[in-house]
Amino acid sequence: MSKRIIVTIDGPAGAGKSTTAKAVAEKTGLPYLDTGALYRAVAWKLDRDGIAPEDGEKISEALKNFKIDISGGKVSADGEDVTEAIRTAHIDEIVSAYAARPEVRGALAGFQRAQAADGLVADGRDMGTVVFPEAQLKIFLTASAEERARRRCAEREAKGESADYEEILKQVIERDRFDMTREIAPLRPAQGCVILDSTTMSAAEVVDAIASLAKEIEAQENR
Repeated sequence: MSKRIIVTIDGPAGAGKSTTAKAVAEKTGLPYLDTGALYRAVAWKLDRDGIAPEDGEKISEALKNFKIDISGGKVSADGEDVTEAIRTAHIDEIVSAYAARPEVRGALAGFQRAQAADGLVADGRDMGTVVFPEAQLKIFLTASAEERARRRCAEREAKGESADYEEILKQVIERDRFDMTREIAPLRPAQGCVILDSTTMSAAEVVDAIASLAKEIEAQENR
């Protein structure tokens, strides 16, 4: 039986990590782990319950028996379908503050690692640096702040939502600053990673590049 590899795709907000990771998983036959959905589901729950990101004690208590399921393209939190609820502009604004908490990261780390028995593709901000440092292929996917803001605008407009480019650009820059300077698992390229700047690349070109590397590495692992 051939050994499947772990592929991590880290990078800043709006770089297209989730879309890319899903497509790479489909192209390589590897399972896809939507880590962003996990953190968004946690943020949704804690925000709904009125628990502030600063209240570590209440966060720990709230997550003790919290159940998340991300199978079949759906995301459920304690049995409730939150697939759409976790993809709103409001969750975009609050998820980083909750994700930076050690209580949240600790609660989700074990769940994420347990999914890797048959290899996987995982995207996030610390997949290659903290969660899966042993991954055979680590990608740091980035793009200019302007391009990432443009993409986010397009996504929201496609959903029929209003989108202010300048405001979104401001949010992207602030999110970068927050993610790169936070104390717990700051955003940075993992050791030995491949840095891929997608500013001038199409989505298909990015997916093809990563999938090609994954297949090459997996072939080497199984020689």
